Amino acid sequence: MNILLVLTSHDQLGDTGKKTGFWLEEFAAPYYVFKDAGANITLASPKGGQPPLDPKSDEADAQTAETERFRQDPAAQQLLANTLPLAQVNAADFDAVFYPGGHGPLWDLANDATSIALLETFARADKPAALVCHAPGALIKVRGADGKPWIAGRRVTGFSNSEEDAVGLTKVVPFLIEDEFQRLGGHYEKGPDWQSFVVTDGRLVTGQNPGSSAACAQALLQQLA
Repeated sequence: MNILLVLTSHDQLGDTGKKTGFWLEEFAAPYYVFKDAGANITLASPKGGQPPLDPKSDEADAQTAETERFRQDPAAQQLLANTLPLAQVNAADFDAVFYPGGHGPLWDLANDATSIALLETFARADKPAALVCHAPGALIKVRGADGKPWIAGRRVTGFSNSEEDAVGLTKVVPFLIEDEFQRLGGHYEKGPDWQSFVVTDGRLVTGQNPGSSAACAQALLQQLA
């Protein structure tokens, strides 16, 4: 079982002068779900190398059992420091793909031609793809074989407008996932803010927020079972 994890390479939070990147919990929780299931895990990002960590995800109140496990795991740290450049990834080598969130993907993965092509390849090969929190934003330019947005007519979730408002970034992000998914014809669903909420539609799995990370990864494994 070969699973690809695709992380952001983007570290600027709009024009705020603050840093962003990937959210640690959204990487660590799925990583250990997959590792404990015996999967072979490959990490990739648009630029390769060490992806930028959102500093807020490194703060004390954002820590979980999985982030602490990661801090005690030199092998996982080494893997993360040396992600493959996305352009070197062959989709045919993998059974499934998982995208951790953090705000970074709204800027780079949403527009990255290589990432878009990768997700389109998974869609057309009927292989499962899972994206959590802000990472579902990477779907906005992905097209199905019919040329229509892949999410059109599908049940999907992702970071909600109310959650974005709660973190004070509604005016900073390039787009709001909830609004954009509805504009593209997706059937956006959400649970209570900050609670685990995962939607599966065919081979597409989406999770709403950081707390959905492990459940989103488990739903991906169920696709492979």
